[in-house]
Amino acid sequence: MYELKTKRTDDSVIEFIESVENPKKREDAYRLLDIFTDTTGYGAKMWGPSIIGFGSYHYVYKTGHEGDAPLVGFSPRKAKISLYFTTGDAERERLLERFGKHTSGKACVYINKVEDIDVDVMKELIGQSVIFLEELYPNEKQ
Repeated sequence: MYELKTKRTDDSVIEFIESVENPKKREDAYRLLDIFTDTTGYGAKMWGPSIIGFGSYHYVYKTGHEGDAPLVGFSPRKAKISLYFTTGDAERERLLERFGKHTSGKACVYINKVEDIDVDVMKELIGQSVIFLEELYPNEKQ
């Protein structure tokens, strides 16, 4: 049976941010922590060793695969900062057009630094992701 690698932990978010070697990336991580906390209303939790997540939901796919995931989150990785917003929402693509300098993967949006993006658009992306997932998985929040 498939074992989820990214689970919520009791590790300290602050200790994780303090362990980020690059001072600018650490500063951006604290800024993102404030933005995500204020925008979602959820406290930050560590998911796995390197993702800072906000809120959570329980999903069950048609295949029977299920698990828990943060509604939104970020990770100050060495190369870039990964931002986790929902996928499958057409609103995401519309908002990313106004987001600023970024690249996108299937599930992540990557930025070099916070000053490269429009923070107000990021707040919209965060809010839209939370709304989309809470509607898609009602009563599945944890």
